Amino acid sequence: MPRPLLLAAPALFLILWSAGFAIAKLGLEHAQPLTLLALRYSCVLVLLIPLALILRPPMPRTARAWADIAIVGFLIQVVYFGLCYVAFKSGVSAGGVAIIVCLQPILVALAAPKFVGEATSPRGWLGLALGLAGAALVIFGRSSIAAENLFGVACTVFALFGITAGTLWEKRFGVTHHPVTSNLIQYATGAAFTLPAAWATENMAVTWNAEFAAALAYLVIGNSLLAMTLLLAMIRAGQVARVSALFYLVPALSALFAWPLLGEVMPPLAWAGLALAGLGVAIVSKAKT
Repeated sequence: MPRPLLLAAPALFLILWSAGFAIAKLGLEHAQPLTLLALRYSCVLVLLIPLALILRPPMPRTARAWADIAIVGFLIQVVYFGLCYVAFKSGVSAGGVAIIVCLQPILVALAAPKFVGEATSPRGWLGLALGLAGAALVIFGRSSIAAENLFGVACTVFALFGITAGTLWEKRFGVTHHPVTSNLIQYATGAAFTLPAAWATENMAVTWNAEFAAALAYLVIGNSLLAMTLLLAMIRAGQVARVSALFYLVPALSALFAWPLLGEVMPPLAWAGLALAGLGVAIVSKAKT
């Protein structure tokens, strides 16, 4: 990835990724979770396969390289997105999902020294703590956390482990591949699991209208193609604890996007949390390990 784009990648990723939560909630009003994911991944493949035939990007040279890309795709596209969507549909609040998923930077920082050989400095831990505190302020500022559906909470916990494991696996075993190659393998993996799962557990009914078509288009292009390409590039280029710290800003920015899209108001406490989370991410990004 060109250096100017890599420097802009964190901001672009946060905008694209965070907006996806509110837009996915719009999409889930018209389709069941696994059906929406299967349709999303199938549409991505419809775009990528002709592109791959035209560009002919280099493919992985070994079976292990193929497997590593597919494993990252399974952990993020199937485990993380699949279980988050199921959790939302089962009745878990946005605040409940967000506060659990926000633990990802802490898990990455704890596992990184042993798994990828990256230690987090005291200054880095301070930034992680501030980021977590800021994310919690956003969540509690937006809504009271009520009793949650236990099945949905369990899904969210496993989703957290899925994206954590996918981040660490990509950093340790991932190598630089053409973005079309990486995305093609990962979304083929996602479709291979979500299509039969949707067929077996859901009626696969979709209410087609302009709102759903717009939501699906964004999830395909903004989330699946652009945001995922930026995330994988940042993981390969930087330390995983720093990249994961960006996720502290996701609940705050998701709340910001949900304001106009879903009518969910950002109270003053949430704005304070956004500022605190931003400070934490800034400290982590500059911390020396």
